[in-house]
Amino acid sequence: MSPHQDVVAEVLKLPDGPEIGALFDFDGTVISGYSIMAFIKEQIRRGHLSPRELVELLSTMASFGLGDLGFSAMMLAASQFLRGIREDSYANFGEELFESHIARLIYPESRSLVQAHLKKGHTVAIVTSATPYQVRPAARALGIEHVLCTELEVEDGVFTGAVVLPACFGPGKVTAAESLSERLGVDLSKSFFYSDSYDDIELLERVGNPRPLNPNNKLLAVAERRGWPVRRFGSRGQPQITDILRSAMLPVSMVGSFLAGFPIWALTGSRRDALNFSISLFADTASALIGLNLKVTGEQHLWSHRPAVFIFNHQSNVDLVVVSRLMRRDITGVGKREIRDIPVLGRVMESAGIVLIDRQDSASAIEALTSLVDTMRVEGKSVCLSPEGTRTLTPKLAKFKKGAFHLAIQAGAPIVPIVIHNSSDVQPKGDMIVHPGTVDVEVLPPIDTSDWSASTIDSHVESVRNQYLLALDQKKVELEAEAT
Repeated sequence: MSPHQDVVAEVLKLPDGPEIGALFDFDGTVISGYSIMAFIKEQIRRGHLSPRELVELLSTMASFGLGDLGFSAMMLAASQFLRGIREDSYANFGEELFESHIARLIYPESRSLVQAHLKKGHTVAIVTSATPYQVRPAARALGIEHVLCTELEVEDGVFTGAVVLPACFGPGKVTAAESLSERLGVDLSKSFFYSDSYDDIELLERVGNPRPLNPNNKLLAVAERRGWPVRRFGSRGQPQITDILRSAMLPVSMVGSFLAGFPIWALTGSRRDALNFSISLFADTASALIGLNLKVTGEQHLWSHRPAVFIFNHQSNVDLVVVSRLMRRDITGVGKREIRDIPVLGRVMESAGIVLIDRQDSASAIEALTSLVDTMRVEGKSVCLSPEGTRTLTPKLAKFKKGAFHLAIQAGAPIVPIVIHNSSDVQPKGDMIVHPGTVDVEVLPPIDTSDWSASTIDSHVESVRNQYLLALDQKKVELEAEAT
């Protein structure tokens, strides 16, 4: 299942095989905006750039933007600021920047395009004027093996301040693509190049299938004149005031929904009925406010075996809304202890019966989860939690912890896997803004745990996780990663 069928429809009709290349520019195409700006901002924040160096760097970039300086000359001038710095420390800096800033800028649609080409066995590469320190962490997260970029000269592990020529810009991108073609047998006449910039016109003209994505005005004019298909992705970028208001209303809707349940509790004495009302109200209110739509397959499995231990892969804060929409009633969950420190919201979640655990203290976490056994056996409630333990940076599935599986064994309850395909489209980790969108969800058939035991739990964890990998089309990627 692809969450962006319209975007990948063309790719899915193509023949399989590595002779078809899928080449992607990076800045403005794979990610929204320019990765270099995240580097500069963070270097300023950490004090790595003096005020004089910052002025010189910005002046150099402005001269390039005005056409007074060629790309190679601009890169040479900019690389002087790295002279004498160890490459490994700067590479680590790039990894940190990817996790804290750049990962959330990846267009979900571009991610789907990459995955569609990979699934067809095409040769996928990033061809960019950026440096490897800006690009390689993202390429690795996307499963892209080949990165063609502007390399900086390194001697004895230290930057010299020089640029390896030719730089990967303009005609240099064509040279890089042709080198890839010769090395891997890629037929450029059958290949695709996705880019947002007229600076890439030479490579766009070189491939058989030029595909402008989010094109600047100059490229848009050429594309319209030549009949090149154009796409624009609006899922990332500068938030509008409505996006900010929508995001702010998400926690407000939770508090308001649970306050609305108090009259039911007061008049009927049933805390359970009040919570069920509040959960359902929150699910519908929050979904409407943030523009969340769900496309669910296997919905019957949500109700066929209750109480159960429902598990889900955790990609986003919005998963709370997704799970509430799916479960509706007679449900409790597990969260991290830090939630307790959030003003008002932490108390609301505790009052709703959410068990907050210390992920660093295994003994207390196990004890807290054990209390849920009575909740399931006596109260007949189901429990919902993520076996990954925390949100992942990308949709790539993390390793599973065993708590949910021990809970299912002790409670004598089935496990029901909920596969969330793309909630990170709506709100990626680290982003405060919630974007309207459709999240695809698969509910897999309940898994009988009656013959499970603590001694066999490792094999059961692996088996269930494999179901997720297959549903997410990540099994092949993980096997290839393990092989290397």
